[in-house]
Amino acid sequence: MVVQVTQFINQTFFLTLETIVKTAPWWLPVALIYFVIRLWFYYQRSKFINSLQWTILEIKIPREILKSPKAMEVVNGIFFQTYDGNQLDKIFRGFVRAWFSLELVSLGGEVHFYIRTQKFFRNLLEAQIYSQYPEVEVYEVEDYVNNLPPYGTPNSGWLMWGTEFKFTKEDAYPIKTYVDYGLDDNPKEEFKVDPITPVLEFLGSLKPSEQVWIQILVMSTMKRFKKPGAWFKKQDWRADSEALIGRLMKRDKLKELGQAATLADAILSPGEREVIAAVERSVSKIGFDCGMRAVYLAKEGSYDAARVVGLINSVRQYSSLHLNGFTTTNRTTIDYPWQDFRGLRIEHLKRRMFDAYRRRAWFHPPHQRRPFVLNGEELATIYHFPGQVAATPTLQKIESKKSEPPVDLPL
Repeated sequence: MVVQVTQFINQTFFLTLETIVKTAPWWLPVALIYFVIRLWFYYQRSKFINSLQWTILEIKIPREILKSPKAMEVVNGIFFQTYDGNQLDKIFRGFVRAWFSLELVSLGGEVHFYIRTQKFFRNLLEAQIYSQYPEVEVYEVEDYVNNLPPYGTPNSGWLMWGTEFKFTKEDAYPIKTYVDYGLDDNPKEEFKVDPITPVLEFLGSLKPSEQVWIQILVMSTMKRFKKPGAWFKKQDWRADSEALIGRLMKRDKLKELGQAATLADAILSPGEREVIAAVERSVSKIGFDCGMRAVYLAKEGSYDAARVVGLINSVRQYSSLHLNGFTTTNRTTIDYPWQDFRGLRIEHLKRRMFDAYRRRAWFHPPHQRRPFVLNGEELATIYHFPGQVAATPTLQKIESKKSEPPVDLPL
């Protein structure tokens, strides 16, 4: 019996190989053309991305900000850049849609707000920020990433841990936002809770020999969700979310039963109705394809594994059991010792993580990842300029408040 099975496998293998060789004149040219086209697009896109001019803007905030994160939601509109270029731009220039990087950084316990943008958008971005936060100050600064040698440089004296974040559920499910925390009303009330404060407190607790970098990569949403019933067509985030709402409302079941959709409430629990309302509110706003990455660095002798736990826990307040939340992925660790006997795999993961952060890469090779969708409200929740509720002493703030001179000042 074993001999017969072996003979059958051998015959099948050689027959398949013979078929592949005989049909090579037909399929091989097609495969080569496809490979050359993909290589051409990759080359042109890489060349275009490398030609972009970038700048790092630091936003210094005053001691008192009386606006809710809704002001940042307005600012986020500048990041919704949907221009993809025409077909000639894509083929011969490698044109890609613009993206931005919103960054929360602790340099030895000093907390900074940065935004990395193309120089083309700098003036537009500054105008948008000042329109909502006239009391802040925006400076062009050197990229703080360049202050450290790339990870893996011999005798650098720095140790590293890094991770990326993903959603625990489908993109259509929202996270807890500033609206859920009551910050859409008057944010000056003492009982209000700003969800960004745990992140700032963690960043402000670092020692001078430690650093934490957090980046949120942002780009307007693209059609990347598979369209039901179609082989190659894609649909956008809003259409995918509406399909989810239909499943949550059990419309197919109602149709099978011959009931009207208005009777959905009769078969839905209060929790299900709450989820549906949250998803519907979420898709009513503009959406962004996003990626989130964090890196912890410390000098040799100062590395503290507890910081890793603190970094992961600093985003727990955005999670909700019945909606969505963040969890880690692509961490620079292994689960079992036998997965990396010589430690080479971990070192490779750390070098790639550091390089991906430095490039602010997420949407394109060589560090392409699957993005998740945040609407404007969610994005403003995890990145906004806090008010008095954030009492982190090492948060870089402006000591004095700017004011206009009196109109009757003598000349």
